[in-house]
Amino acid sequence: MGKDWPLSILVAGPAGAGVFAASLIIGRVLFRHGVNVFITNEYPSLIRGGNQWALIRSSPDEYIFSHRRLVDIVLALDNYSARAYISKLSERGIILCDEKDCGQNYNEHVRAFPFRKVLEEYKAPQVALNTLASGVIFGILGASKDTVSEVISEQFKHRKEYAELNLKLINKGYELGVALSVGQFPQLSKKVEEKKRLLIDGNSSVALGALAGGMSFFAAYPMTPASPILHFLAEIQRDYGIVVFQPESELAAINMAIGAAYAGARAMVATSGGGFSLMVEALGQAAMTETPIVIVEVQRPGPSTGLPTHTAQGDLRFVMHASQGEFPRVVLAPGDPGEAFTLSFKAMEIAWRYQVPVILLSDKFLAESYWSIDEFPSLTPSPGSVIRGEYQGDYARYRITEDGVSPMALPGTKNALVYANSSEHDEYGGGTIDPKMVRAMNEKRFRKYESLKSIAEKEGVKTYGKGDKIIVTWGSTKMPILEALKSLKDIRVVQVLWLEPFPEEALRQELAGSQFVVIENNMTGQLVSVIREKLLVKPHGFLGKYDGRPFDPEEIESYIASLGWV
Repeated sequence: MGKDWPLSILVAGPAGAGVFAASLIIGRVLFRHGVNVFITNEYPSLIRGGNQWALIRSSPDEYIFSHRRLVDIVLALDNYSARAYISKLSERGIILCDEKDCGQNYNEHVRAFPFRKVLEEYKAPQVALNTLASGVIFGILGASKDTVSEVISEQFKHRKEYAELNLKLINKGYELGVALSVGQFPQLSKKVEEKKRLLIDGNSSVALGALAGGMSFFAAYPMTPASPILHFLAEIQRDYGIVVFQPESELAAINMAIGAAYAGARAMVATSGGGFSLMVEALGQAAMTETPIVIVEVQRPGPSTGLPTHTAQGDLRFVMHASQGEFPRVVLAPGDPGEAFTLSFKAMEIAWRYQVPVILLSDKFLAESYWSIDEFPSLTPSPGSVIRGEYQGDYARYRITEDGVSPMALPGTKNALVYANSSEHDEYGGGTIDPKMVRAMNEKRFRKYESLKSIAEKEGVKTYGKGDKIIVTWGSTKMPILEALKSLKDIRVVQVLWLEPFPEEALRQELAGSQFVVIENNMTGQLVSVIREKLLVKPHGFLGKYDGRPFDPEEIESYIASLGWV
């Protein structure tokens, strides 16, 4: 056992015990010591009850991409957690629990505390056990008391009476941690930050990227795991001067967004697979009327309700082909918060430049996990292909053009009769069944695809590492793969960010002359099927996971070893 980083801390307890609040407090304290931090969680889809956990993994010396199976400190907030998670301890690990929860038959890894007696002494509610116990961890790690106090004050900034109580409790816990005198864990030392960094989740990154892209209208009906986007934007809407609305259904949400975009507002909706199913008809309406729209689809396991609070990558083929007929669309899949920000911005830019629906395909693991990253880049939105004020000449909303992008005037534009039609139409928007015009309009819309395909080939693929053995993946599965890559030699990771249009030539060049396998969070190998369709090649292997959980890096390491690549 040593004092080496990384350090993994698991907080577990019943719903309502403040598990996630404690994980964010711990993560923020570590982060403000200059430590790289990753936080993820798991919780059941229950109105009340059930056990949940959050894991914080950190290191000052290396970037943390994901979790690992074993943890060094378990903070158990009830008896069940004290029993259930002791098996996850590393060799140096300890479990912290109240003396009544620890039981009588645990081994030398258990550290019992009179947490509930302290709460009675301070006349504190039972939920405050999470703060008191977090203080023990800070005492063990030698955290800066000023930093701890700063984080607690911010956590309870709207309830000063709670802030004072929790400061007392966390200081008491700190004393208990120092008195414990465990020597196997690394100590925190305050570092001066050379550059600005963020500790942020994927959902918030998507929201901020859309704001950077000029979004002014957002509508969503709550659906896990996309709901935090709605909550986050609702909280800051007045600061940014945007409209955030929760209508009665997902179908209402997308129709409101289409209406807002028709009137000139850059609009976005967010949902999960079930909600996107309800939006599919309106997706076709946006395509036929060539109304810019951005749809965030945060994946969870299906079919039907599936596992509402867990992760998956099972909707790729669905979003690529959703709605009847044929039309150009863009599907982007970020794999980390930085990409979530930049691709959300990109989605808004593409939608308004090319007047097409853009789908940002996220997943629960990316959406609700936190990573410490460099500050987002400063991005400025372009005006798009929109006419405002006055139009000169003969206005035709669906004018047949060389690049397929027609003039888009807003209602009220002088000298322009703005007419939209969800049936097939001529250049002016009048309905038509004339075969020649029907062909011409389809070809006009698909000419946009040529420009979009060019962008996809330039920006649609990223690579990590070096070697002639390749792992191909997409979305957040990249993160545990990169964590596994730390212990793998001569392996290259190829991430596909653009799924539609598909960057087939760029990917073909990356795979040329190499063995490659595909790893993704589904059962049927949906990216595998796209690669076979577009490149006419078959991977040398496929590793899928479909139990609602993200990959453990250990699973990936074991699979690569089974191939004889190590």
